[in-house]
Amino acid sequence: MQSKSNLDCFLRCTTPVVPSQFLPKHEIRNLNRLWHPWEREAVEYFTLGDLWNCFHEWSAYGAGVPITLANGETLVQYFVPYLSAIQIFTSNTFREEAESGECETRDSYSDSYSEESECDKLWRWDGSSSEEGGFEQDSLWHLNDRLGHLYFQYFERSTPYGRVPLMDKITELAERYPGLMSLKSVDLSPASWMAVAWYPIYHIPMGRTIKDLSTSFLTYHTLSSSFQDMDIDDDIEGAHEKRKEGEGISLPPFGLATYKMQGNVWVSGHCGRDQERLVSLLSVADSWLKQLKVQHHDFNYFMGLRHG
Repeated sequence: MQSKSNLDCFLRCTTPVVPSQFLPKHEIRNLNRLWHPWEREAVEYFTLGDLWNCFHEWSAYGAGVPITLANGETLVQYFVPYLSAIQIFTSNTFREEAESGECETRDSYSDSYSEESECDKLWRWDGSSSEEGGFEQDSLWHLNDRLGHLYFQYFERSTPYGRVPLMDKITELAERYPGLMSLKSVDLSPASWMAVAWYPIYHIPMGRTIKDLSTSFLTYHTLSSSFQDMDIDDDIEGAHEKRKEGEGISLPPFGLATYKMQGNVWVSGHCGRDQERLVSLLSVADSWLKQLKVQHHDFNYFMGLRHG
């Protein structure tokens, strides 16, 4: 059996496995058939609140990724997750429930989808122009029934040093958008997604600087149950091992981008196949953003499309 590469280890160690529950049978009949066309006896789902709990320890201490260097030495590199972007599309039903509730969802919304120039849509280094908003943005989105209704979106624009870890950011946003905690994966359309930025903080054992370990990653994850039984990337070893029902739902990245990748620590595995996987995962991320007509600031920055 082929040993796991460093890229395998990173993808495996940063993949959330969310505790799952089973939908009551009477609720299965109410599922959106566009998003859940298959008849099934049992439907497994997770809540967004349980998903964020997977990031609790990582946000506080970092996610440890075991790495093997070219000389055979091993170490553990730690990465802290930050919320880079998220879009949540829901059904009409939840939209109506949200509008009738007491939560303050009608916040001021930035002009992320107005007629900005391409340069203005790129990363602004001001630390205060992150974008968030609720479903009042529907007038700017001509969405069909398959996409659903935009309940919430957030795009981080501040510098890495001006950010707070993912769990802290979600807790802050959920005060105004309680659906960020209560929504179920079966309530979300296939267009719902998030991107997590992983920045390296330290490695153990310490004591030396290794340029290869300054790489940052951007992982893209679906939030909808529509993809739950689909193999998004069979190359992520162990990510799609057949699990038993109730063991938790794995959300491996369907797309990936990197920044400051030097040397070959991350591409030396599988006789060059890891390089191909990186190219493939980057291409999928790019296609996803173009399909949704989204300007993702971190992605643009990672790709070198900087403002100015």
